[in-house]
Amino acid sequence: MAALTYIKNGDYQIPELMLDGEEELEEMPIGKYGMLRQTFLMENHHGTYTSMLLTGRLIPHLRQIDGQAQEQVDRTVAEMMKQQGVDESLKERDQMAWVQAVNSLTAQAEEAVLQEIVYR
Repeated sequence: MAALTYIKNGDYQIPELMLDGEEELEEMPIGKYGMLRQTFLMENHHGTYTSMLLTGRLIPHLRQIDGQAQEQVDRTVAEMMKQQGVDESLKERDQMAWVQAVNSLTAQAEEAVLQEIVYR
């Protein structure tokens, strides 16, 4: 059995408790979609959020949602760019039009992904 370490908080000594494998999980940041999912769970599904947090399933879940959502956005934007003819030739001719088109397509893809993956 490992010895406990304590953190001083005001007049109290609080044990520093970590779940197995939590150290390496803290090193990897959670992305935009993972943070949005965390906020959604906290505000709308507090019981599920608390359960996942206490059992150590929350951080892996948030990372999975973040990766899945980012992949879907990237794939959708690439497909939409191909369909609408937003390519390198447009970028060479009119860079601002290309940026505007890509930003618009990204916003559309994100809106769909938020509804399908993050806020379900």
